[in-house]
Amino acid sequence: MAYELKQELRLSQKLLLTPQLQLSIKLLQLSRAELQELVREELLSNPVLEDTAPAEGHSEEDSPIEGKEAKPEQEWQEYLEVHDPYMGRRLDFSEASEDGFFEKAPSPGITLKDHLMLQLQYLPLDERDKKIAEFVIGNIDEHGFLRVMERGDMSDEAFMSATVNELSALIGVSAEDVTAAIAEVQGFDPPGVGARTSTECLLIQARVLAEGNNPLVEGIISGHLENLAKKNYKAIAKDLGRTVEAVVEAANFITGRLNPVPGAGFGTEEARVVVPDLFIQKIGDEYVVFLNDDGLPKLNISPYYKKMLFSKGTVEGDAKGYIQERLRAAVWLIKSVHQRQRTLKKVAESILRFQREFFDSGLKYLKPIILKDVAQDIEMHEST
Repeated sequence: MAYELKQELRLSQKLLLTPQLQLSIKLLQLSRAELQELVREELLSNPVLEDTAPAEGHSEEDSPIEGKEAKPEQEWQEYLEVHDPYMGRRLDFSEASEDGFFEKAPSPGITLKDHLMLQLQYLPLDERDKKIAEFVIGNIDEHGFLRVMERGDMSDEAFMSATVNELSALIGVSAEDVTAAIAEVQGFDPPGVGARTSTECLLIQARVLAEGNNPLVEGIISGHLENLAKKNYKAIAKDLGRTVEAVVEAANFITGRLNPVPGAGFGTEEARVVVPDLFIQKIGDEYVVFLNDDGLPKLNISPYYKKMLFSKGTVEGDAKGYIQERLRAAVWLIKSVHQRQRTLKKVAESILRFQREFFDSGLKYLKPIILKDVAQDIEMHEST
């Protein structure tokens, strides 16, 4: 059989990922921090690119992190005012003992959540009850309080009951099971952890530290924190039918031994600063998506190199070819960043349309959606 060489013409289609297309896809997947890093690297390697954003500077006085260390009495006042404002009570413990709780607080290290989970492991509970307790611990904030909902204008009793009902609905178990799990967690160290209100927190601590019931201390906590803040011991003594001396002794126990922030002194989880790519703001009856451009370089083509390239006789040969190649790369990067921003906004607006009830009414109205739903809505491929 003889072999021969022939030429023939064939038409075929192939999907090729050019370097520019690969860059566009890569930019879509990057987080904001990764995008900033990539753009910074491009600014360093491509002389045609320049950042026209104004230089940012922050003085130490503007820093929200730094500040004077709060005193113990300030911590009481600020906590009850900010986190439990419905009580209308501000406390002044300027004469609290220097040997009180705050000076004996543990040094930062293990987080409060880890500390509670470690104690949970040693409880003789079945797997179901442990799961409920884990869910309760997961909703304890850094101050040591159980927070799953906004309080509004509810009383202490109504808020505590509403918290149980909310947890019951979220987990899908009975209110009795949730109440039992909360009671287990409230028995953990530090005393007062897992409380739903400041009053409940102080009552738990009082019963633990006093090794039993102390009617006078509990009476002051339950109904006279405002008078305690004002040091109006006579009013407390008259209402509770006790001597002023006994009230002063009980007040010293509360201010010197009890801690309004049971989570204080524990380490916090490593700070992970998350800068959003966009914001959603409600204006009137509509939600509006705003892209967050703060911190992103404002990319532009350097007028110096543009003038050099289009001026006759300025550059020739390899230098001109290099500038042209760098110019194409810069233009494509700018277009890719803009395309990324437009895509993000389209996706956010699509999610808003699907999840309008969630944004209006909360977590219970969150609907399951898949990539295909959003892709069809914004007329893009699922992979994008």
